[in-house]
Amino acid sequence: MKDYIKTETGEWEAVVGLEVHAQIISNSKLFSGASTKFGVSPNESVSFIDAALPGTLPVINSFCVDQAIKTGLGLNGNINLASRFDRKNYFYADLPQGYQISQFYHPIISGGYVEIEREDGEVRRIGIDHIHMEQDAGKSIHDQSPTKSFIDLNRSGAALMEIVTKPDMRSADEAAAFLRKLRSILRYLKTCDGNMEEGSMRADVNVSVRRPGTKLGTRAEVKNVNSIKFLTTAVNFEIKRQIELLEAGKEIEQETRLFDSSTGVTKTMRSKEDAQDYRYFPDPDLPPLLLKQSRIEAIRKTIPELPDAKAARFQRDYDLPHYDANLIASEQEIADFYEEALKSVEADNEMAKILANWVIGDLFALLNKHGKTISESRVSSKNMGELAMLIKTDVISGKIAKDVLEIMWETQKSPSKIVEEKGLKQITDVNAIESSLKEVLAKHSDKVAEYKSGKEKLFGFFIGQAMKQTQGKANPQMLNEILKKLLSV
Repeated sequence: MKDYIKTETGEWEAVVGLEVHAQIISNSKLFSGASTKFGVSPNESVSFIDAALPGTLPVINSFCVDQAIKTGLGLNGNINLASRFDRKNYFYADLPQGYQISQFYHPIISGGYVEIEREDGEVRRIGIDHIHMEQDAGKSIHDQSPTKSFIDLNRSGAALMEIVTKPDMRSADEAAAFLRKLRSILRYLKTCDGNMEEGSMRADVNVSVRRPGTKLGTRAEVKNVNSIKFLTTAVNFEIKRQIELLEAGKEIEQETRLFDSSTGVTKTMRSKEDAQDYRYFPDPDLPPLLLKQSRIEAIRKTIPELPDAKAARFQRDYDLPHYDANLIASEQEIADFYEEALKSVEADNEMAKILANWVIGDLFALLNKHGKTISESRVSSKNMGELAMLIKTDVISGKIAKDVLEIMWETQKSPSKIVEEKGLKQITDVNAIESSLKEVLAKHSDKVAEYKSGKEKLFGFFIGQAMKQTQGKANPQMLNEILKKLLSV
C-alpha cells in the first residue's frame, strides 16, 4: 500500500531515513576505563582520555567491539573483518578533543535489515546501510545560570553505535515502527538498553518529499529526537512543511533542524554540513580493527531468540493470535514473564490463550495504572499462571478474577489463597444455579411475561439479578444455558 499524500496539486511521497545513535551497554567507555553509569554527579566519570589531556592515548574496549558485532548479527548485517577509526573534526564546547573518533570510511558493519509490520498488516523490510562505532560527546548545560553554560563530560567517550538506515520509510508511522522494532531487538541482544529518556538511544531523522516515481528530493535532517512520539510528530511536521514550500514554488534547503517538543515544530539550526566539512582522516593513534571469523562465529552462538522468531513460535506452539503473539514477544521481559507463567502450571493451548488475554489485558492495565514495568510487577508470573488456571477450570469466573487480580497486586498473595479466604469459588452446581434462577423468575413474574411476549432484551436483566443473588459466583455459561431452558417452558 502506498502512503501518498494527496493535495490540490496532486500526490506527494515522503522519503524517510534514520541515523540511530545507540549507546552500547558496557561498564566502561569506548577508549577509556571510565564508568558509564548513568545519573552520577557531573564530571564524576571522566578519565584523562575523556578530558583530552595531552599525552593520553585511546585504547579500544574489546567488549564494546563484541557488542557491535552482536548487534550486526542480530540485524542481519555483514561483519567486516577489517574496519578503521577516523577523526571527525568539528568544534563544540563539550567535545574536548576538537574531534570525534568515529568510523567513516570503513565501518564495522555493512548492510542488514529490520522487518516492520504496518497497521494494514503488510510486512516491509527496512534496509540498513551500515553500522559504525564512535565515541559520544559531552553535554552542554544552559539552564543553570542566566549568564553561563556548564559542561558535563560524564557522557564523553561513551561507546555509540550509529545505525544508518536506507531511505526506505515512507511515513512517520513506518519510521516509528522501525525505531520501536530496533529498540526491541537491541534490548533482546542486551547491546543497548534503548532508554530514550536517558539519552542512550536517540535518532537523527532525514526527511524529503517528491512526486511519486521521481528522483529523491532535497532532505532536511532533524537532530536528536529522543522519543518515538516526538519522532512521529517531527516527521509529520517536516512532510507538511516541505510540501507547502514546494507547492508555493520555493526550494527546500539542505539543512539541520531541531525539534521543539513543546510546540511540535522543527526549527532551523544550521546549513547541513557535508563530509568534507568534517575533514575526516584516519586516526593516527588507533590501528585498523582486524577481526577473526572465529570470533564472529563464537558471538553468533550467543544470539538469543529474537522477537520475530519468538512471536512465530508463540503462534505455532500455543496457537496464539498474530497480534497477541507479537505484543507479548515485543519485549523480552514480557515474553519471559509469560513463558514462566505457562511453565508454572499444566498448560495447553486453551490455557495459553487465557493467560495471554489476561497478561496483555488486565495485567497491562494494572501496570499502566501504577506506572510499573512488567519486571516491577507485584503479581508474580507463578501467581499469574495460577490465576489463569483457576479461570480455565471454572473455579472462578472472569468477573471475580478481576477482583482477585486487584487483591493479588495489593497483597502479593496467591489467587488460590485469596479465593479460599474470601469464599469466591464459583458455583457450578446445576441444582444451586437453577434454584437461584427460579427465585429470580418468581420474584419478577411480570417481566417473565414481558419476555415471553417478545421483549428478549430482558434476558440480560434476569442474568444480572441471578449474578447479584449469587454474589457473582454463578458460572456464567451454566447460568445462560439453564435460564434459556427455564424461559422456554
